Amino acid sequence: MRTRRRTGAENRKNFSGKHKAHGLLFLALTDEKGNLIWVSAARPGRSSEITAARHDKITGHLREAGLGALADLGFVGLDDDPDDPVIITGRKATRNHRLTGAEKEANRLLNRERAAVEHGFANLKTWRFLTKIRMDARHATTLLRALLVLANTEVHR
Repeated sequence: MRTRRRTGAENRKNFSGKHKAHGLLFLALTDEKGNLIWVSAARPGRSSEITAARHDKITGHLREAGLGALADLGFVGLDDDPDDPVIITGRKATRNHRLTGAEKEANRLLNRERAAVEHGFANLKTWRFLTKIRMDARHATTLLRALLVLANTEVHR
């Protein structure tokens, strides 16, 4: 999530070289309808998604709860149990491995199911004042979790 630039040496860690912008990284879980259920703690913008997911032990928590998740290609290799996967991702093509027709079809079906989830993330990004925050990640986490409670209260009315 893009944020306004903070001044000083504290600003360096919030710069994402991939997006070439300052920001904070949040991981979020939604239900099948796209309603936000859980938001992780904020991390500096330079953090990677898969590292944050490993740090939060998302696979272990999902396995304990008996739940599963659909994830994008940024999470390939996150689940350490290929016999009983909790996180399902698509297949990546490489220079030496082109995707077969069946793999492309599996990716298409997975992306169709993930479309509602992406709408939930898009809803999170429409909260415009989050782009204007210039605070510490710890305070941004508190603010975003409070917004999650308010959003869920509004949805369940």
